[in-house]
Amino acid sequence: MTTQAIEALQLIHQDLKTLLGDMNDADWSRPSACDGWRVQDVFAHVSSNMKETVEPTPPPEDPPPAMKAEEAMEALVAPRRGWTSSELLTEYDQFYEGWLGAMSAMQEEPTASTVAPLADLGEHPLHLVANAYAFDHYCHLRIDLLEPSGPLTATLPEPSDAMVRPGIEWMLAGMPQMQPDELPPLLTQPLRLVLTGPGGGTWTLTPGTEDGLFSVDETSAGDVAATVTSSAHDFVSWGTKRSDWRAACTIEGDQNYAEEVLDVINII
Repeated sequence: MTTQAIEALQLIHQDLKTLLGDMNDADWSRPSACDGWRVQDVFAHVSSNMKETVEPTPPPEDPPPAMKAEEAMEALVAPRRGWTSSELLTEYDQFYEGWLGAMSAMQEEPTASTVAPLADLGEHPLHLVANAYAFDHYCHLRIDLLEPSGPLTATLPEPSDAMVRPGIEWMLAGMPQMQPDELPPLLTQPLRLVLTGPGGGTWTLTPGTEDGLFSVDETSAGDVAATVTSSAHDFVSWGTKRSDWRAACTIEGDQNYAEEVLDVINII
């Protein structure tokens, strides 16, 4: 199970609350590093997901077509674009504890091992939902909001392994199902990914499973065509196409092969 993700969420939100305390009115309208979203929109994304987890909006009588994960997130942000910062903070404060409790409940059996579809992110055991949020909220805080990539400054502690690792685990667990069509034709040989610093480890991407999906396993054993090395923090940025992997990665082995794969990786 991934109960470590609950600690990660608590740590991330401690830092988010510190950032909120340092913000002024003008900061809310600044463009974030999340394409098309202001700082306010990023925060609306966070608070609206908390609200929908704790107090879901009843579905309409005529349900719309199924949406991709990013479309669903935008659909929650859109009606909050005219909200004041005070209204967003009220929503956040109202639902944070209940949301964290819901994430904790998903670590308990039988819920933890129950596999459920998560839009175009694939089908995953529900205990990984907390990891998905650890990735999402870390990325929005540390990449989209904070300098150097984001518009805001704050005095925060350096990210710890406890904060970063659960989100990295989601990225790598989800990658095969997030990109089932784009990556398998390119991933023809094992590729090793070495992530350094907080949240780091060594994983091997291996082609050729029976269901057509490649596998990602935490191992440094076996022969590989190439080894890609990056910090775990930078992986959150380039792995989501917020930045170019070339600024953060080194490659040993078959350079051309590794480049073809890295150019396509785009984790949601």
